[in-house]
Amino acid sequence: MNTIKIEKKGVPLIAHRGCSGLEQENTNAAFVAAGNRSYFGVETDVHKTLDGQYVIIHDDHTGRVAIDKLSVEESTYDTLRGLLLKQKDGAKGRSDLRIPNLREYISICQHYEKIGVLELKNHFQREEVYEICAIVEEMGYLDQMIFISFDEENLLFLREKYPEQPAQFLVSKFEEALIPRLQAHALDLDIYYKALTEENVKACHDAGIKVNCWTVDDPEEARRLIAYGVDFITTNILE
Repeated sequence: MNTIKIEKKGVPLIAHRGCSGLEQENTNAAFVAAGNRSYFGVETDVHKTLDGQYVIIHDDHTGRVAIDKLSVEESTYDTLRGLLLKQKDGAKGRSDLRIPNLREYISICQHYEKIGVLELKNHFQREEVYEICAIVEEMGYLDQMIFISFDEENLLFLREKYPEQPAQFLVSKFEEALIPRLQAHALDLDIYYKALTEENVKACHDAGIKVNCWTVDDPEEARRLIAYGVDFITTNILE
């Protein structure tokens, strides 16, 4: 199995949770698979562990991707790191499939010269947002990182200290009130692709807002969105 090739017409593609159409999502294997392909960026999700470490996983619990089900925020880093993750097809036995930490993700993005797209999962405290940024900054990659979140306050915390850092507000539907909210805090948009029309893409662009859309795996839908003029497409399998 490989990625599905499409004519991108210059629209950058972002690998959703790494190249998660091929490898178990949010693993170093998925990030390397994306790194070895033509993706512009590699998207992932960050959580904080019980002992204050930052790990890469989407869900609040490990059950969907691991053999054991644990609460991420109620488990220590060493406990989570010790879990064996399942392969994408559900098979077991690959000892390299572990929950990555934030530094590993950044390091892979650096090695393959990919833009990082880091989702701040759930709600973080202001100091935690700054701790995450400090790790990225310490590794010299803040200028190659886009932050995204469904939690608007996470992005407002980011704005207080990093007024020009690329950031996108994640939403599931488009509302007219969205544009002034984004403009007020210099945020771009990351929206569920089915919520987009040619008209609302244009409205965003007229307001100086870039448009990313998730998660597009159908080539026909990708062609439609490219014709609308979206700025990014986030995908599991298209390339």
